[in-house]
Amino acid sequence: MTQTILITGGGRGIGAACAHLAARQGYQVCIGYRSDDEAASNLVRAIGDAGGTALAIRADVADEQEVERLFAEVDARCGPLDALVNNAGVLARQMRVDEMDAARIRRILDTNVVGAFLCAREAVRRMSTRHGGRGGAIVNVSSRAAVLGSAGEYVDYAASKAALDTLTIGLAKEVAGEGIRVNGVRPGLIHTTMHADGGESGRVARLQSSVPMGRGGEPEEVARAVLWLLSDQASYTTGSFIEVSGGR
Repeated sequence: MTQTILITGGGRGIGAACAHLAARQGYQVCIGYRSDDEAASNLVRAIGDAGGTALAIRADVADEQEVERLFAEVDARCGPLDALVNNAGVLARQMRVDEMDAARIRRILDTNVVGAFLCAREAVRRMSTRHGGRGGAIVNVSSRAAVLGSAGEYVDYAASKAALDTLTIGLAKEVAGEGIRVNGVRPGLIHTTMHADGGESGRVARLQSSVPMGRGGEPEEVARAVLWLLSDQASYTTGSFIEVSGGR
């Protein structure tokens, strides 16, 4: 039986890598994305050209109504949901906490925390045996920033990811008896375009000497951890985290 996976923030970077790998593993892939129509279309086309099945749905996870619409479209177009990758996330230009305004902080928290909660809520409503579902798995894509703090760069982003870690632990315990496993992955310095959003496209090159393995990671390396946690090979794993950070 073909399983359905929803990947938020799936149009680029780690989300896109997860989409490619999930398609290769036989999932029907639903990609949630916020704004880049071209990237999402290209990803769907590439998965199709490789023999997989994918569709892209535009939605801003910070908006409750759009989250509800996103999941309703997945229901209508893909059938029952088996897996959610809570990957959508944003950051802002590097700065100290004493330079941040409330609007910036709210934008980070609305997407990275509120959005993740809303998507988890909708997934549980569909997967939980308490609601008549058949079970499933959720992976929250956190960050090593949640542990390291990102001082002088993105303490607000780091705090949002720490909140995501708490969601992972609490929700895992809440739904463990309802057929749902919830785990997290904490990527470190990964080669994605997200660093440019913070104003430093070369950030990985600048910091990779601080990584014990001496290099930045690739999105595909994170995707492999995500897909393992979703798989039956991780059937007794919940409320846990995999650090994909080269030892940093």
